[in-house]
Amino acid sequence: MIDLTVNGERHTLDIDPAMPLLYALRNSLELNGAKFGCGLGQCGACTVIVGDEPVFSCLLPVAAVGERNVRTVEGLGDAQHPSRLQQAFIDRQAAQCGYCIAGMIMRAQALLDRVPSPTEAQIREHMAPNLCRCGTHMRILAAIRDAGHRP
Repeated sequence: MIDLTVNGERHTLDIDPAMPLLYALRNSLELNGAKFGCGLGQCGACTVIVGDEPVFSCLLPVAAVGERNVRTVEGLGDAQHPSRLQQAFIDRQAAQCGYCIAGMIMRAQALLDRVPSPTEAQIREHMAPNLCRCGTHMRILAAIRDAGHRP
């Protein structure tokens, strides 16, 4: 049995402790925002926040989460009430196919949690591990800048 706190809610799961967090989120908790992209920690589609750090959930065994809270895109907002960052992504039309967007938003949220108004250089450096194959990086960066500068 593994105890996980996800988006502030405690769950007890009967799963293998070596299972990647991504599979526990998607298969056991039906939180499908984080996506399987590469399985190698090279694309970022599976990014979630564990504690206060963005992590590739495809690589992190659930046993390694420990007592830290896991935050997923589902915990930020919803279609009727998006978070400030989610609204900025909508306003800037930062998603094309949408596959990478949950991971992008979670990596960006981790930055904004630490640095509310990051510089362009900070945004670019922080977001570098996450890839968008559709090429919307400029709109993604603009959305993060917008979210960081809104009151």
